[in-house]
Amino acid sequence: MDAHHGGVTSPDGNNLDSSKAELPASFLELAASRRQWIDETLAPWCRSASRTELVKAEAEWTNLAGRVDPRGTLWKWAWGRFPALVEEQLGEIDETHEVRVTRCDGSYVTGYPDARRSEHGRLAIISTAEDDADPISIDEIASVERALSPHV
Repeated sequence: MDAHHGGVTSPDGNNLDSSKAELPASFLELAASRRQWIDETLAPWCRSASRTELVKAEAEWTNLAGRVDPRGTLWKWAWGRFPALVEEQLGEIDETHEVRVTRCDGSYVTGYPDARRSEHGRLAIISTAEDDADPISIDEIASVERALSPHV
């Protein structure tokens, strides 16, 4: 407490009591502010964070996002940086479409994503042209596009 002003001040002398005016007044406002933080901060962060940072977040996910499955939130949002890979309705990697995954080094693999084997930011592909590739780190992926079907 600051004896002169009767309020709480930070070490640099700023009045911290003004933050109380910004606190949600009701539970509904609190829930809305959390939803806004998830939509505007947490989900976009997941779409751009490195695999290393995503794995750290996964370890603390219940503290960040509550009691939700990281596979259906953190990793769904992270893989969402590649729209051809995630079906929003499913909430996970879409295994039904063949994709072409281009690595940052220019190499690529074509095949079907394997959602069950894709863990901790590593995408597993069941290759249609060669032996199944090792899972690919999200950091190594430059782009993902739906492959053109040879039957069209």
